[in-house]
Amino acid sequence: MKRIVLAAAAVLLTTACGSKHKGSYDVENAAEAGSDTAAILLEAEALWDQRGDAVQLQAALDLYAQVVEQNPKDTEALLKLVRGYYFLGDGHKTELEDKLAAWDTAISYGKQCMGANDTFASLIEKGEGEDEAARVLVVDDVPCTYWTASALGKWAKAQGLGTTLKNIPIAKAWMTRIADLDPEYFFGGSSRYWGAYYAAIPSFAGQDLDLSREYFDKAISGHPNHFGNRVLLADYWATRTQDIATFDTQLKYVLSQPVDVIPEIIPEQEAEVRKARALMAERDELFIQ
Repeated sequence: MKRIVLAAAAVLLTTACGSKHKGSYDVENAAEAGSDTAAILLEAEALWDQRGDAVQLQAALDLYAQVVEQNPKDTEALLKLVRGYYFLGDGHKTELEDKLAAWDTAISYGKQCMGANDTFASLIEKGEGEDEAARVLVVDDVPCTYWTASALGKWAKAQGLGTTLKNIPIAKAWMTRIADLDPEYFFGGSSRYWGAYYAAIPSFAGQDLDLSREYFDKAISGHPNHFGNRVLLADYWATRTQDIATFDTQLKYVLSQPVDVIPEIIPEQEAEVRKARALMAERDELFIQ
């Protein structure tokens, strides 16, 4: 939200040079694969279904972490960890420090998940850049890569321009690869990302509000009931263009729809409703009338 971005401005003053995320893709030194984890996974899945509650989500993530300790290449558990910690930061935490901690953890698990692709991990080990190595990612890597890139973007942006510029080439390369492999993953996720990206970056780095709107329109056209597509359009594009009519239209749509319009992501939709309400509460501050 806008408040988080403004709070992060102070960080920029002391970290102007920025830094890249230090997570590792190496899974070779993790614990040995353990015995049957079926019971743990069943309990974790039941808690995951209640992820709209932060306590239940954290309990699920703790169990998935146990599974990964026993089998460090369990990509299904790793995917839940990266997606879950992303959601913990994006949908539940309100303090900047807590958000950063959740996203940092998401990135670390996400890199471990991406590292399960032996070809990708080998290129990184040989010193190839994280962005360049994206070319060997395959369709099966899309979910982990998407959530890792999403967490990396949030983590970097919340710390200011310096950190953003250090990390954005990596997130861009990953999202470009996702757009090639599965552009509709998670309800138009790659288009949603590019819509936000081209609105959020500064003009000297390539801001393009027309292109941003094209991507948002594409995401909404393909997945009109995914609330995040509309909330991001209002938050990123409408505020920068001072298009209050679009802002109102998109947020009112979100606030008028049932959260179970997409049954499998009710908790995420509920979080977007909370964001929409918060944006509406800030409406008078966001627009010059």
